[in-house]
Amino acid sequence: MAAGNWTVYSNAALGISQGSFNLATNTFQMILVTTTYTPNANTDALYSAVSANELTTAGGYTVGGITLASETDTLTTATVTFTANSPAWTTFTATFRYGVIVRRAGGSLVAGDLLLCYCDLGGGSSITGAGGTLTVTTPAGGFFTVTHSP
Repeated sequence: MAAGNWTVYSNAALGISQGSFNLATNTFQMILVTTTYTPNANTDALYSAVSANELTTAGGYTVGGITLASETDTLTTATVTFTANSPAWTTFTATFRYGVIVRRAGGSLVAGDLLLCYCDLGGGSSITGAGGTLTVTTPAGGFFTVTHSP
């Protein structure tokens, strides 16, 4: 499935500027959450804001999601782009709506881990997997960009 626009949480934008995130070296997890989650880009900051809405371990999904691989944080002219390989769950059978990327500080996600960005993968409704492989295709332009005027 192709992912649409990813929204960076406001606290993540602040955290990037203050050094709470290192897009090149931190470990990031993509989790899947249900339609019961109502994202608030301006106030949601921690994994605890989404954890109650994350899919449970079943149907090819494991709580804590998938570790993103091959993350890159690149600069082209005046634009920084954050991207990674497209995560995939095999034998996926579940219903969800959002993908959320979380910075994992330890061996597994905990309540205080920082939210980075999210995407409404269902485009306003839920998605149900039927036992095949679910791949969230990373957008061609990356999950998000930061542009400045030098």
